[in-house]
Amino acid sequence: MEIRELYNTLDVELSKMKEAKTFKYEVPLESEQGGTVTVDGRNAVMLASNNYLGLSNHPRVKEAAHRGLDEWGYGMASVRFLCGTEPIHFDLERRIAQFVGCEAAILHSSCFAANEAFFSALLANDFGQTDYQDVIYSDQLNHASIIDGVRLCRATAKQTISQLYRNRDVKQLAGVLEEDRDKNYRIRIIATDGVFSMEGHLAPLPELVRLAREYGALLFVDESHATGVIGKTGRGTPEEMDVYGQIDVITGTFGKALGGASGGFIAGRASLIEFLRQKSRPYTFSNTMPPAVVAGSIEALNLIEGDPSIVSRLQENTAYFRREIVRLGFRIIEGNHAIVPIMLGEAALAQDMSRELLDEGVYIKGLWYPVVPKGEARLRAQISAAHARKDIDRALDAFNKVGKRLGVI
Repeated sequence: MEIRELYNTLDVELSKMKEAKTFKYEVPLESEQGGTVTVDGRNAVMLASNNYLGLSNHPRVKEAAHRGLDEWGYGMASVRFLCGTEPIHFDLERRIAQFVGCEAAILHSSCFAANEAFFSALLANDFGQTDYQDVIYSDQLNHASIIDGVRLCRATAKQTISQLYRNRDVKQLAGVLEEDRDKNYRIRIIATDGVFSMEGHLAPLPELVRLAREYGALLFVDESHATGVIGKTGRGTPEEMDVYGQIDVITGTFGKALGGASGGFIAGRASLIEFLRQKSRPYTFSNTMPPAVVAGSIEALNLIEGDPSIVSRLQENTAYFRREIVRLGFRIIEGNHAIVPIMLGEAALAQDMSRELLDEGVYIKGLWYPVVPKGEARLRAQISAAHARKDIDRALDAFNKVGKRLGVI
């Protein structure tokens, strides 16, 4: 294919996306992120953000970020082992490890990078062995970063095999593990999201902990949509499901509830984390988290630990929105997480409803295939502690008006 033909093909594909109403438009905000935002000069209730605790522009977080900038500078301009580490990086690693119930933690530029780093660093190393196989048992609805991490690992470590199990299907997973009981695998890993980002479902962690112990597997849990969001004090799915401190490996992000900027982490046993410091390519070859983000993330943890009522406020807002959106006649995926999928079916309907809701003062986005299965397009509402009750009621009024106009309710 010639270059001109390539660009013509790309133009055709983009046109098809627009005609099918599956083209993803970016709508710029004219204000800081919050429970409400400004779009095209108008105020809108924000229901599309991962800013679960409303900390992305909390005054104390911004003040801490300013201090980090003033005291430590704009950026480190290097990777950690060369000249890209400051005391605050070690402080944040210590704090996040304690918060999620692990011995130690290592920072990454994002949780996407952290997930890729974990699998490739651990399983691409032969530890002096020549004849071995590793296996990863992965939930079929795991986040793309886990999927890519497994793919990357399989590309670099040919001895690694992966097996998918149906979403949260503990019985099927147990059957596969039993079939593999006598196979001489070197490392076994059960990998799951703590909260599945498209559904808001929680992983069955108590059963997964039991299976991991019974079959000698590491239990890996991505807590990106859980840390700071669920559990009595915001310590995530393990706290919510009474297995806090029992998870082998936890990954997560500072880009959602914990300040909303960027950065990710891997937490686990001290020896594992130290090994990743030596062997993780995304860690070794990527610049360090900038000081302002580190300082802001530390302050976000200070806020949550100092006043857990911020977490309960999010949970109260979530319960109210879930109850009232169903009362209006919408079909949602049941649960208790701040992710509330409002099921519509077709991508075009999700696009149309998203656009009309924005006209009515509600910022929310549609999701469709391949992000979710065909025929299961939806609007994903994400509730925040930053929402006042009047904000939620205003959003519900808009849903009622647009839902009736489009024949959804």
